[in-house]
Amino acid sequence: MRPTPDQPIGIFDSGIGGLTVAHAIRQRLPNESIIYFGDTAHLPYGDKSEAAIQAYSVRIADVLLKKGCKVIVIACNSASSAAYELLKEYARQIKIINVIDPMVHWVAEHHKQQRVGLIGTKRTVQSGVYHRKIEEVNQGIELHSLATPLLAPMIEEGFFDNTISHEIITRYLADPELEGIQALILACTHYPLIKEEISTYYRHQMPILDSATIVADALYHYLAAHFLLTRKTESQHQFLVSDYTESFEAATRIFFREQVHLEKYSLWN
Repeated sequence: MRPTPDQPIGIFDSGIGGLTVAHAIRQRLPNESIIYFGDTAHLPYGDKSEAAIQAYSVRIADVLLKKGCKVIVIACNSASSAAYELLKEYARQIKIINVIDPMVHWVAEHHKQQRVGLIGTKRTVQSGVYHRKIEEVNQGIELHSLATPLLAPMIEEGFFDNTISHEIITRYLADPELEGIQALILACTHYPLIKEEISTYYRHQMPILDSATIVADALYHYLAAHFLLTRKTESQHQFLVSDYTESFEAATRIFFREQVHLEKYSLWN
């Protein structure tokens, strides 16, 4: 069946980092209802095999489809790389949006012939997915990627905007691989929380490309072009996790920037 405007938007991630994307979508589309699924039982996806990530992603997509979502946003770079093509086939009736393609399109349009840096998890960097997709658009972009594995756990533990985070961020950004870049891609959905610190390192002279806001814009334009913007004036949100702990619920305040209630939903019911 064709999706309708008043159905919710589905968003999923390996954990709670994708709530930065959910927050950006909420800011961009305040009337839209959101169903968020955090696969906290299997996080992080960065050290899982491609087959495992695909299996988890299909299960989650099935949950979101059964809940009537009109579009699904993969708010995770690892799942976007490993499972996007599979989910497009599995959920043909609705649009699947990943966090990689909107960023690549943005860079291709706004940073032609430039030296662009990228920081992300080991899996994202080692997959080479951004390199391949940017080469495909053929805009003379020179991409320089650096794995920054300490940043996501640092953020999850609440260490940002302090002396510890400043030191770790400085060590990474001073790496020779990022020397001379003209823009920096944040290729992890945790990183919007340290965007200001990163911008400060560059004295606010460097474009810092935040996948959360770029994905939210891409989603808005898709819904508008396909007449799927909601007609409702009030939104309702639901937050599901495959494993529940109090620490997960406490951390959601950091990523979504407001208190939410998490509901446990086992993927293997």
